[in-house]
Amino acid sequence: MKANPIGIIDSGVGGLTVVKEVIRQLPNESVIYLGDTARCPYGPRPAHEIKRFTWEMTRFLQQFRIKMLIIACNTATAVALDEIRAGLPIPVIGVIHPGSRAAIKISETKRIGVIGTEMTIKSKAYERALKSIHKSIFVTGLACPDFVPLVERGEWSGEEAERTVARSLAPLKSQNIDTLILGCTHYPLLEPVIDRFFEHRLHLISSGEETAREASFLLDYMDLLNDSGATPRHLFFTTGEAEKFKCLAEKWLDLGEVEVETIRL
Repeated sequence: MKANPIGIIDSGVGGLTVVKEVIRQLPNESVIYLGDTARCPYGPRPAHEIKRFTWEMTRFLQQFRIKMLIIACNTATAVALDEIRAGLPIPVIGVIHPGSRAAIKISETKRIGVIGTEMTIKSKAYERALKSIHKSIFVTGLACPDFVPLVERGEWSGEEAERTVARSLAPLKSQNIDTLILGCTHYPLLEPVIDRFFEHRLHLISSGEETAREASFLLDYMDLLNDSGATPRHLFFTTGEAEKFKCLAEKWLDLGEVEVETIRL
């Protein structure tokens, strides 16, 4: 089982930010990724639909005998993590608690902002996670529904990205926060634009690094780290257009050519 792959699922291409960190921190591990780009975004969808989609992606990856599942989608983590975790015999990790711990660790004023999809913000999952660690912390959330479509189109920079970020994040300028959690795995692709909007004054937290660190810890603790010596193989699946996904994945991951296959769930 040590040589079995790590499975990572997301609503689209955003989870590649987690994949990048997992590959960087765990270079001996194989990764199988599924992005549900055909049904992205998940944020505006009802909870029962998000749970169904998450289970469909999970069952697809189970055929590869994955040894761990990472739910890289913040919306799916907020809605379906507990149910998926209870239903699988392998470790299941979400992205909300790792990101929350990182934010509390770095914030000096303990005034933290969270941006995410409508469902993630509505669920108050980050607020609960943050306050479970530090009860008196100040948390303000803001939904940014225009960010995911922007990233899915590959528009990570340029005038449209600058305008969309400025318009969406304007309400946070008056909140006096010192740390901002990018509470959707799509958002780190916009991090340079977001950083410029806040004039480099905020700590920006992406869950990818902390999630990969947690995966590493759990695999080590459970004696599941791959020590076979075999060259890892990474597979990528999408429910949308394979060529478009392939271009975005190669651009972001910097791995050279990647294998991408379109599947139906």
